[in-house]
Amino acid sequence: MQIGIVGAGMVGSAAGYAIALKGTASKITFVDYNADLARAQAEDIAHAVPFASSTVVTAGDYKDLKGAGVVILAAGVGQKPGESRLELLARNAEVFRQIIDKVLDAAPDAILLVATNPVDIMTQIATRLSGLPPQRVIGSGTILDTARFRHLIGEHLGVSARSIHAYVLGEHGDSEVLGWSSARAGTLSIKEFGAQMRVPLTAGVKARIDDGVRNAAYTIINGKGATWYGIGAGLERLLRAITRDEQTVLSVSIVTPKVEGVNDVALSIPRIVGAQGVVADLFPELDDGEHEALGASARLLKQTLDALDY
Repeated sequence: MQIGIVGAGMVGSAAGYAIALKGTASKITFVDYNADLARAQAEDIAHAVPFASSTVVTAGDYKDLKGAGVVILAAGVGQKPGESRLELLARNAEVFRQIIDKVLDAAPDAILLVATNPVDIMTQIATRLSGLPPQRVIGSGTILDTARFRHLIGEHLGVSARSIHAYVLGEHGDSEVLGWSSARAGTLSIKEFGAQMRVPLTAGVKARIDDGVRNAAYTIINGKGATWYGIGAGLERLLRAITRDEQTVLSVSIVTPKVEGVNDVALSIPRIVGAQGVVADLFPELDDGEHEALGASARLLKQTLDALDY
């Protein structure tokens, strides 16, 4: 499958690099308002391809996205140190106004993958601006937060993160909800797994993991200015689910008819992803506190969106 990446900054280029090395797409076309940057990223990644795959990597204009089955939207201004994702909203909404029509003029049948922050609200904006069904406008949502959650649980339990089945729900940001009550390690609850392995999940351990997941982005941003490797790999994983029609469960963000009493809000829950985009929503088991927190996250996102005039 041919794909496009609009936005050749660190997130877009990291996604393109991961996709090219995995061979997940047959062709990648970078588009950026800075044509020299798009060309430089494409050439640099193309020089890595002979070591790993046969993906063709090019740069061009919007018209060169013709035939793309998926377009990753990674355009936007970067998050500043100390700036919340929600504070990015006004600046990045204007960016999407300028690019969505151009993308769809060239690739009207493409699935849009939104990576620009704040990703949940940007996904809702992209859905409205594009007129596409919500199932075909997919935000990266909490795929990265979920990976962080699984990594830290696995680290504590002494088992591969790939054996951890746990999800972060709601906003990709400060109000996100860690799904402790439905988390599993293999076939066991993580509480039971920890007890059997003599590494109990105490309140202190859970608090440390919660802090590690919730504040990871701020730690990275304070150290190097932005995050890009983790989300780049996450976008490749999401693209792979689409290009191979995997019907894989991933915690991605789309506009959802109703969540905890909140109507028409984009946020993350586990969803089945395949060639047609999102094909089903899966609401996990939650305890009372998690239900309340997910509702609060949904209300925060909806209130912020409603306050935006776009």
